[in-house]
Amino acid sequence: MIGIVYLGTNPLTEERLKYIPGRLVKFTKNYKDAAAACAPRVHNEHFIVFFEKNVRSEDITAITYLHKTCKNVYIILLTTPLTNEERLIYQKCGINDTLDIVASVTDMNKKIQFISDREGVLFEDIAPKHKILRFKIPVWKRLFDIVFSLAAIILLSPIFILTAIAIRIESPGPVLFKSKRVGTNYTIFDFLKFRSMYVDAEKRLKEVSQSAGNQYADKVEEEEEKHIITAPLGDEAELEMMDTGIESDMMISDDEVMLVGDDFVVAESDFNKQKEEDISNAFVKIENDPRVTKVGRFIRKYSIDELPQLFNILKGDMSIVGNRPLPLYEAEKLTADSSIDRFMAPAGLTGLWQVEERGKGGAMSAEERKQLDIRYGQTYNFVLDMKIIFRTLTAFIQKENV
Repeated sequence: MIGIVYLGTNPLTEERLKYIPGRLVKFTKNYKDAAAACAPRVHNEHFIVFFEKNVRSEDITAITYLHKTCKNVYIILLTTPLTNEERLIYQKCGINDTLDIVASVTDMNKKIQFISDREGVLFEDIAPKHKILRFKIPVWKRLFDIVFSLAAIILLSPIFILTAIAIRIESPGPVLFKSKRVGTNYTIFDFLKFRSMYVDAEKRLKEVSQSAGNQYADKVEEEEEKHIITAPLGDEAELEMMDTGIESDMMISDDEVMLVGDDFVVAESDFNKQKEEDISNAFVKIENDPRVTKVGRFIRKYSIDELPQLFNILKGDMSIVGNRPLPLYEAEKLTADSSIDRFMAPAGLTGLWQVEERGKGGAMSAEERKQLDIRYGQTYNFVLDMKIIFRTLTAFIQKENV
């Protein structure tokens, strides 16, 4: 059973905690006494600490001490409404949850019961029941990445400087462009590139993709309007469908599964078809993108815009060779079982699909790209990495303007 500790001097709170059913609460006035009260008497004994908000600087000291001394505590801050700044400060120093300072006995008991039911996942000292499979980069690959990236940064430093000057002269804004990317193990990191677009480029993505055309989108004729029936839900739904003549316009087999939402009914086959199309068109690539600056077109043609990723590699976010890290809006569409394997591999500056795509003149479907990423993750080795690097260095000039 989880122990309950109160740290504070509010008599009203003390009175309510005395009436928590089936729980013996230890009352303390300072954080050292609270830490002593949370000392486990048996293995894997845990405690919930109700912490009364006081002076912020003193609270931070107390909370930090509790978490440093006791690894088996879950701290609930009893407080009036917090500002966003205060909430962030308290979260950083170790608060796990908050509760209104005038919370009733019932509310407190519900919170205790909620935490007790999830004891196996909320406390750090409990080993997970199931081992989570994660990719770990081999030592040989990490050592190669450090040596290669460091040497490349030193040798290419004049190009870094000249490119930065050219970007600043042509258009206002930062020299480097940072975007959140998803790499190995679905880890999100700040992905670095030389800025090749105008500063409002991401805001215009939807508009441009509709007018210029997404290269990866399937080129298919417009489908007929999806058979979605708007209908009230309840016992009379079927009668209203028959009265309005929907049955004659829509042929549904007896074994067709219908998915019912708050205000619609849709055939499962239509829903799955739309979902497959969304996944197949996950990658976004625009031809002749008008958002790109003149300097941007040049540095893209010669792949100079990718050079700052050498710092990502040196830091450990990426590898020299691997699967390209994806923007969040692309990665979120690749979470199905058939796509997960591409993230169980190194994230890289260049990779198998990049050199294969150039060999095909840039004509590659999203599915082909995904399969090449998966194949690399399953078969990569030192020899394959050297071959990809060699092909990248000999074919880095892109003929197509993408």
